[in-house]
Amino acid sequence: ILNYDIMARFRRRTCIILLLFILFICSIMMALKTLRPDRAGFGDPFGLGLLPELQQRTVLLDSKQNSPNRAQGDTVTHVSNLHSIAVNTMKASMSPVKKLEEELSSPNYNFHIFYYTWYGNPQFDGKYIHWNHPLLPHWDPKIANNYPKGRHNPPEDIGANFYPELGSYSSKDPTVIEAHMKQMRSASTGVIVLSWYPPGMADENGEPTDDLVPVVLDYAHKYNLKVTFHIEPYKDRDDRSMYHNVKYITDRYGSHPAFYRHKTSTGRLLPMFYVYDSYVTIPEIWANLLTVSGSQSIRNTPYDALFIALLVEERHKHDIHRSGFDGMYTYFATNGFSYGSSHHNWASLKAFCDSNNLMFIPSVGPGYIDTSIRPWNNHNTRNRVNGKYYETAFSAALLVRPEIISITSFNEWHEGTQIEKAVPKRTGQVVYLDYKPHKPNVYLELTQKWSEKYRKEQEQWLM
Repeated sequence: ILNYDIMARFRRRTCIILLLFILFICSIMMALKTLRPDRAGFGDPFGLGLLPELQQRTVLLDSKQNSPNRAQGDTVTHVSNLHSIAVNTMKASMSPVKKLEEELSSPNYNFHIFYYTWYGNPQFDGKYIHWNHPLLPHWDPKIANNYPKGRHNPPEDIGANFYPELGSYSSKDPTVIEAHMKQMRSASTGVIVLSWYPPGMADENGEPTDDLVPVVLDYAHKYNLKVTFHIEPYKDRDDRSMYHNVKYITDRYGSHPAFYRHKTSTGRLLPMFYVYDSYVTIPEIWANLLTVSGSQSIRNTPYDALFIALLVEERHKHDIHRSGFDGMYTYFATNGFSYGSSHHNWASLKAFCDSNNLMFIPSVGPGYIDTSIRPWNNHNTRNRVNGKYYETAFSAALLVRPEIISITSFNEWHEGTQIEKAVPKRTGQVVYLDYKPHKPNVYLELTQKWSEKYRKEQEQWLM
């Protein structure tokens, strides 16, 4: 009887202790749950609400949802808020940065990567931007009639053949910008070539993004990356407007530690500007800006820089030289699409550049597919072949021993040239392409691999 009584008391005590422990765990879980933002974004790990950045982001979302009809003028205030969020985040995370430096590959400032900040969604922009890209008609009406019309309807249906791991994101979302910087740094790229329009201007499907540049610069600096500018072909672009653009960019952003300057063979440190569709403007106009004797010359002024023209056709190399450009790049990720993007022409282009004191910057890409926005353009698709296409392009670039290699692109989703993480996705009538059998980060890993290979080979070239 005594033993039975002792055992009963022991069991009772054990049950009470166990019950108290369960209640304690439940209370802890409830407390933690209250710390998580109600609208945790796609892929946000549990607990990110503890970051000051995410707390402010939640406040911004609350105010946006409570006033759906607010004027577009609030966008400027919103971007300045994002900039202050970025600054606060930098201050709050100096020790994690040191850890990142140890974990991530060192940046290669001779690997330049094209980057686009033209995406928007309702949470940050009041509507979808660029993800809802229209289907572009063929220029021949007879052919155009054979293909669908209209535009995409995000978030399930986006203007891309692949689907981003981050979903149909906004380029204004600080968490997205930081994720992008971390991905680019993990790929061992060093210079972000930022698509840029002058203040108040944008492409026909987008909205102005110049106000976002300070935030991009801040996050780039956090990851020890540099930023240069890819000047897009805005309306009435000429020698005079370009002079003002370069002056504006240099005055406004030139003192930022992430602003890219390239060391020339003469030891000068100069900004670099890629000029998209430069061939649209005649050489005589460019020469006004880019030659010492030009009427609008920028040479030997505080705004002098390295200007890199887009080469599409073979004849453009002579125009580029006459115009006073400092070099050329090929941009397109479609081997065989243009003279410049054809790998077998790179050796002769490099030889031309060497003999005329020009830089040759070949552009490599992982593949190409734009049938989500140009459904009639199947013939220009370039299959990724599980990464082999990308590696072939890198191999061709290294053969000509360029000073810089450019990558098309980090996130041009419309044309399927992105190396940003993509995930498998299937909706009602759409099955998106993906990177299987590899992981979503496979193209970041391949870029890092070739960055290291390029570094080693470059050491041999210089010996």
